[in-house]
Order: sequence, then structure tokens, then C-alpha cells
Amino acid sequence: MAGWQFPGIAHGADYYPEQWLDRPEILEADLEMMVKARVNLVTLGVFAWAMEEPEEGVFRFDWLRERLDALHARGIRVLLATPSGARPNWLAEKYPEVQRVGEDRRRNLPGMRMNHCYTSPVYRRLTQRIDTELARRFARHPAVVGWHISNEYHGECHCPLCQEAFRGWLQRRYGTLERLNAAWWTGFWSKHYTDWRQIASPSSLGERALPALRVDWLRFVTDQTRDFMSMEVEAVRPFNPVLPVTTNMIGRLIEIDTPRFRDLLDVAALDIYPEWGSGDDAAVADAAAMEHDLTRCLLDKPYLLLETTPSMTNWQAVGQPKRPGMHMLCAMQAIAHGADAFMMFQWRKARGGFEKFHGAVVSHDGRDDTRVFREVAETGARLARLGELKGSVTHAQAALIFDWNNRWAIGACKGPREGIDPDGEALAHYRALAALGIDVDVIDSEHGLDDYRLVCAPMLYMLKSGVAERLERFVCGGGTLLMTCFSALTDESDLCFDTGAPGPLRKLLGLRVEELDTLYPHQRNRVRFAPDGPLGGMEAAECDFWCEILHAETAETAAVYESDYYRGMPAVTRNRFGDGEAWYLGTRLGLDALRKVHASLSARAGIALQASGLSKGVRVHCREKDGVRYLFLLNFGDEPGNATIPPCVNLETGQPAGGMMVVPARQALVFRQAAFHARD
Repeated sequence: MAGWQFPGIAHGADYYPEQWLDRPEILEADLEMMVKARVNLVTLGVFAWAMEEPEEGVFRFDWLRERLDALHARGIRVLLATPSGARPNWLAEKYPEVQRVGEDRRRNLPGMRMNHCYTSPVYRRLTQRIDTELARRFARHPAVVGWHISNEYHGECHCPLCQEAFRGWLQRRYGTLERLNAAWWTGFWSKHYTDWRQIASPSSLGERALPALRVDWLRFVTDQTRDFMSMEVEAVRPFNPVLPVTTNMIGRLIEIDTPRFRDLLDVAALDIYPEWGSGDDAAVADAAAMEHDLTRCLLDKPYLLLETTPSMTNWQAVGQPKRPGMHMLCAMQAIAHGADAFMMFQWRKARGGFEKFHGAVVSHDGRDDTRVFREVAETGARLARLGELKGSVTHAQAALIFDWNNRWAIGACKGPREGIDPDGEALAHYRALAALGIDVDVIDSEHGLDDYRLVCAPMLYMLKSGVAERLERFVCGGGTLLMTCFSALTDESDLCFDTGAPGPLRKLLGLRVEELDTLYPHQRNRVRFAPDGPLGGMEAAECDFWCEILHAETAETAAVYESDYYRGMPAVTRNRFGDGEAWYLGTRLGLDALRKVHASLSARAGIALQASGLSKGVRVHCREKDGVRYLFLLNFGDEPGNATIPPCVNLETGQPAGGMMVVPARQALVFRQAAFHARD
């Protein structure tokens, strides 16, 4: 596969010159201001299909070549986009069948973006043609350094073409209706299928109470989306095989199994829009950090941040601008988590359209003496000074399992209570680890585990084939595993294990789950830690939401419930397995108690902390390259914070550093530590 060969850290924005072709003075001013803002990369052509092909088969690329030439003359490189994310109106008018059909079986009217069917032969043919024409002309243009394939792939279509494709997908997966009926447990409510034609996608007008159908439908949507992207990649790749390929994912906002795209990507990419100011910014930062780590772990190497606002968004409930300093801190957060590019949406605000009030480097007045422009320019200058970070990697010793199939299965099941939130549970454990100063890989359940000392698998409700064996090997080899309530209940067909929970993990965890007590919002229980147990010394902690009634078999009880009919029964257990330990948390603890649990487990796992004494809101991250460790201290709090770090040098000032460091509010510090041993 091609590699990302950009020199240094990329800094730039989505650029839409096609909106200003009648204003050459604006196009010239854009170039001058880009140089001033230290922009070295732009994404071009994302929504330009109507300008590139104004009528079917008529291609107009002169304006694009002029822009590429002009950008190249200023030393600005380009990620060239294929335009399939928004098709022109002539296409919708001539071929209405390309428009998506909703789950209510109504076909969309023309309009909006992402309003196209990935199955449609017409849309595939026309997309392949425009992609090929682009690549033939520009794949070897000296400004072009990579392909930006489409834009934020997401959504689903329920048209007749997709229904037929879905049935074919199911036939390939199951082979026979007998196997499908068994996997979907269709004997319940008389749902037995006797002909493939009887199967249709989930709908509020029809079948909406068959969880396995919903999970398989989302698997199909993922595969169909992936196949469409593969078609686009195959259209552009031959014209310059060394150009890397990426597409901008939008993390947990979409119901697409993003790890399924691994083999199509040369470099992963993320779009992210945290709601700064909506609450505790440290909590908002942790949620953003998890998205960064999830993206980085798609390919286990540096990625690109392709979209974030330089100021505000227009489509969130409150479009509050970033406060002074926050833009720089967002850039440093991305770099700290492994990004080799920090890009913005957008360069210049549009005068009209849906996102005319969305933040941009240049506002409607076209001025470069604004606070936003100054902060963008300062960020670009700083990233230029940090160019040696490019290509450095993160070697996390802890991993968090976050699996899309598992997420779908939990979302599709009814009960045992409302409000089950696998994303929230994953984020709580992520925050607990981050507060300790531990870098975390966010991985799916099929990812390898050999590189980790600690693996946390919150609410791993669905165990896909091979996962139980992979977890056993990890623990047996000396790893530390933490699993939580509502885990190991079903197989990959969403069938409950007939041995009960935790199914095939019973031997590994050394326990069985007899019952689940779901708690109303006003109800609480408490867990008491055994003084002489493996978590001895921890104070009693409140728990809520639910409490599993556990029977320890080979496991040791680390904490018990304090009240209700299961008073004194295990709430937290540890099972020695091979050379490692498997822990089980049978209830939901608050963030402070979770942090203490993870502090104990990470110490037992032998994870050396990168820093200590972190103040609230201060986070520490590391990147490594060629025997050099780069240490980042980020403070998302409103007050100065502290962190104690080993002897090193401030990367930007060259001054010696180490010991207790003060991190100013909403700022980031970067240090260089040489001659360390990898995996220290």
C-alpha cells in the first residue's frame, strides 16, 4: 500500500474555490492568506461534481487545473477528493432511482448530500466515470499528494435494489434458510421464513422486533458501503499507485463498522466537532480523545485529522465559538494522539447554503486581522516547528475494546432495561485510564492483543467467533483483563448462550451470573472491598443502574454488595488464569471509584506511568520514534494544573525540564526524552 509521505505535520482546510470562480480577486486573496496562515495542505473538490460534470458526459476541469497550479506555485499541496458525497441535480432528475429509500419505504426527493444508493448500478457507473476522469487528468499533478475518497460515508438505503442485495448477502452468509432461521431464532412469534423473498430490511412499518435481523442488516450496510468505496479506490489507484488513499470517518456518529475499511486505507482519517463549553471541557476532551485513539487504531499508525472547526459549528444546538487558546489546544490534542495532519472545515465561509454560518478561517468579510485567523496562523506556525513529530507512533500498553457489532446488538435488544449505553460505559473506563496518564488503544474485538498488558472490555455483550479464545490466550500469557456487567451473553448471531452468562468465558472469569437486578434511577447500592482482598485499601463505593448476582467459582471475591437480597455476594471478582488475571465488575461504579480500580489493575499489570500527580483536566500522552519519546502535557481545565514527569527537554524551547511541571490553563507542553527503551 502507498504511504503518507507528507513532509512534516500537515496544516490546512477544506477549500471550495468553485464557489468563487466569478471572483478572481477572492481566489487570489485566498492564496495570499493561506501562506500567511501557514497552510500547507488543502482538501479540494469534495462537493464539486456539478462543476466538474455540469451535464452528463460533459467534463469541465479547467478551473480545477488552474487552482491546482496556483496552489502548487505557493507550495500548498492537495488532497484531491472524489465527489460522490453529493451528486448533481441533473443526475437525480435523469436517474431518480439513485436516490435513497428510507426505512418507511418512501423514496427521497432530490436534494441533500449522501442521498444516494450504494447498490444502484447507475450511481456506481457514474461515480466510477467521474472518478476515472479526475484521476486520468490529475493523479500525477505535482500538487496532489493523496486521494480523499468521497466524504463521511454513512447512511443506508432500503430500496428494492438494496433488498435484493441484502437477500443475496444473507444467502452467502447462511447458505440455507434453515441456518438463517436457527441463527435468528425465528420460532419466536412465528417469524419462520420459508422463502428468501420474505426477508426485508428492518422497518417501523414491518419487522422491527428481530434483533438479529437488525444486526445483520447493519453488517450488510457496512459491506455495501465498503464495496462502494472499493470501487472508487479501484477507479483512481491505477493512474498513480503511489498516491495514498484515505476517507474521512466520523467516529461513533455513524453506524458503520469502520475496522472493515482497514484494507482499503493507506492512512486513516477523522472528522470531529467537540461541543466545547457545553459542560466540563475536560470531559468533552476525553470523549474527543477516545475518537482520536479509535481512528489511530484502525491502522495502528499515524492518521489525519481532516475536519474540525476553527471557531464554531452551525448545526449543533449551540454554536459557541472556541474560546481563546482552545483551537491551539485542539491541534495539540490531535498531534498528541498520533495525528500527522490538522485540517479544518472550512477555509472560507460560504455566502449561502446550509453551512454559511459554520466556522471558517476566513469569514464573510474576507479579513485576516481577526482573532480566529490569528489563532489559526499561530497554530500553523507551531505545527511547522514540531515537524520532527511526523511519523512517530503511540505504543499503548492498555487497550479498550469497542466493537461495532457489539454496539449494534445492544442497541437492537429489548431489555433488560432502558438506557443501556455501551458508548457511555466505554467512555467511563477510557476516562478512568486517561486520568491516570495512560495511553489507550481503542480497538475492536478482532484486534490482536499481544502488545498489551491491560485490556478492558466493558459491556462486551456479544462475543464474536474466536474472541473468547483470544481473551483466554491474552490472560494465560500474563495479561490483565477487566470485563464488566452485561458481558458474554450472546454469540455473533445474538443468540443467548444456553449455559448462561458469561458463556464461553466462564472458565476464564471463574464465575457464573445467576440474576440481574436492574435499578431505577433513584436507587443505589454500595460495594465494600475486602480489606485483605486484591483491591484491599479501597473505600466502599456507590453503585447504580444494575447489579449482577454473581457466584464465584474459581474466582476470588474482591468486593461485595452492602445491601438488598444479595447483600454480601460478590460484586467484583478476580480469577487467576495461567500467568494473568481476569477481573469482573458486576455493577456500575462512579468515575472516581473506576479510576481507583484501574490504578490498582494497571499497577498489577506492570504499566509504568508516563507522568504522575496529574491535576484534574491534565492529560499526558506519548509518541515515539527512533529512540526518542515525545511527551505531551495537555490542560483542558480553567486553572493551571500540575504533572510530574521524568527528566527531558522542552521540545520547543530547548530548556531542560522534569519533575513537577505547571501546565497553564488551556495550553499544551511538548517534551523530548531521548535514549529510552521502547515499551518502558
